[in-house]
Amino acid sequence: MIIEKILGNLHEQPNAYAGHHKEKVVLPSALLVKRIQRVTTDHGKELGIRLPTGTGDLRDGDILAISDANVIVVSVLPTDVLVIGPRSIHEMGVVAHSLGNRHLQAQFFDAASEYGAEVMVCQYDHTVEDFLKSVDVPYDRQERVMPVPFRHAEHSH
Repeated sequence: MIIEKILGNLHEQPNAYAGHHKEKVVLPSALLVKRIQRVTTDHGKELGIRLPTGTGDLRDGDILAISDANVIVVSVLPTDVLVIGPRSIHEMGVVAHSLGNRHLQAQFFDAASEYGAEVMVCQYDHTVEDFLKSVDVPYDRQERVMPVPFRHAEHSH
């Protein structure tokens, strides 16, 4: 079976397929950015994904296929992240500047998010953790399913 479009997202319509069996395609966050790939469901069914350019990244809960009793969805593995909670705009500036110099991708969340606070989240890196300790900025290491995959930042001097 070749998947050429996303049919919706279970998180946006949580009760729409309540009676259906959920078959999962379990992916690490890094593979969410690939438009063309071969995947296998948790029941051993092989699928090809070939999404048109401009479709956007896959997301946790994306519906790939629907039948009478079955729905195949994307399930994203948690990512090892640092959840950074600067106490002031000064701390935030120092951390953001340092992460930017390392070309490390970060995502930002407000107090209304699942984090319950204004935080910056980046993929775990032991040198970033050491830096945060050295400048005494609060952080927590967590396993999280990220709503958007981290992308490698292309850069040249």
